[in-house]
Amino acid sequence: MPATASTPINLTNQFLIAMPGMGDGHFAGTVVYMCEHNDKGALGLVINRPTDINLQNLFEKVDLSLERDDLATRPVYFGGPVQTERGFVLHESLGDDGGHYSSTMKIPGGLEMTTSRDVLEALSNGAGPRKVFITLGYSGWSAGQLEEELARNGWLTVDASPEIIFETPIEQRYDKALSLLGVDRNFLMGEAGHA
Repeated sequence: MPATASTPINLTNQFLIAMPGMGDGHFAGTVVYMCEHNDKGALGLVINRPTDINLQNLFEKVDLSLERDDLATRPVYFGGPVQTERGFVLHESLGDDGGHYSSTMKIPGGLEMTTSRDVLEALSNGAGPRKVFITLGYSGWSAGQLEEELARNGWLTVDASPEIIFETPIEQRYDKALSLLGVDRNFLMGEAGHA
């Protein structure tokens, strides 16, 4: 059933997949993981736009060592155009008995997003979550803005897959997200709305 003004939608723990023709250069060709979506607005992280900074560089910039060789060369991602000087760490849930960080949002579906330095400190010591995805900046929409973009066919939506975020090579994430819908990018129309 299509969403209407009286039927609110909740895209938390879903992917937004930019349609071809997306007018906003920040989002053209992107997949955004939605951390939160409610009547006040939406917050997500672009998962397929790496920056030229790797995690080793990032940790050096915040005066931390990085004791995890598995993370050192991984890229830091452009999470979106809002607060690009701030870090956002998307990670697997550590459960009720795991580590708890000062500023963590629990996302239905088993992931968490942390913005406090303590998660970086845990990672620098070789602890912390095993699966992590780190961005600078996030993608944000005010109340009703994302719904308008959806109504103009700017995005496709599908339930998120943590495997795409944490395990799929960057250049395959867009197509893998589309495949969750059974869609091939070659069959998408180029007539999309503008974000």
